[in-house]
Amino acid sequence: MEKLRLGVNIDHVATLRNARGGDNPDPVRAALMAQEAGADGITAHLREDRRHIRDDDMQAIADAIDIPLNFEMAATDEMRDIALRVKPHAVCLVPERREERTTEGGLEVAGDQNRLTSYIAPLADAGARVSLFVAADPRQIEAAARVGAAVVELHTGSYCDAVAEGRMEHAADELTRLTAAARQAHAAGLEVHAGHGLTYESVTPIAAIAEVVELNIGHFLMGEAIFRGLPDALGEMRRLMDVARGAA
Repeated sequence: MEKLRLGVNIDHVATLRNARGGDNPDPVRAALMAQEAGADGITAHLREDRRHIRDDDMQAIADAIDIPLNFEMAATDEMRDIALRVKPHAVCLVPERREERTTEGGLEVAGDQNRLTSYIAPLADAGARVSLFVAADPRQIEAAARVGAAVVELHTGSYCDAVAEGRMEHAADELTRLTAAARQAHAAGLEVHAGHGLTYESVTPIAAIAEVVELNIGHFLMGEAIFRGLPDALGEMRRLMDVARGAA
């Protein structure tokens, strides 16, 4: 199997900065450190309420890094206009609700196919690889293939929660669903990514799914970086991913 890529989400460096105001810590510096430490890409989510990453962060990150930028965003006209200006390597469309602490589920693609097809087209025409953040649901994956997405990112949150809470039978069921979804998406011609809630404890089985080519991990790595530094935190995740890939 090809080497599994690691995308590092730096949103919560901006969360910490915004808690006090000012310029520190700087998410651009975090993106550059992650790049130097071996990240394959940088992910940042420009939320409608700007609770962490801000508009100027997106442009500054895009200008600073030499690896792909994955621009996470809601499927709104405002966000598409910003993405078309920033011109990231990839755009990942995610569901977004103001009251949620973090993205709680996958995008509803099956019930919104006409709108998403026309929404995606200008982004793809501008050269962005469009990804849809979806649950491991056959209907959503079938719809993702129809609307013109190049990539699906499978939501691993339920699996990770089950691992963290010691509900291993449920975790096994979720892993089975994720594996089947990855195979379905790959067979439909979609590139398969995965992410949300992944930790050192939960990453290995996901990294071993052959059809998954990229993991996007953020909150856990930023937390670990407080204690061990970002290069070491990222390096340990990379090691676990590579071991899982080799074993698989």
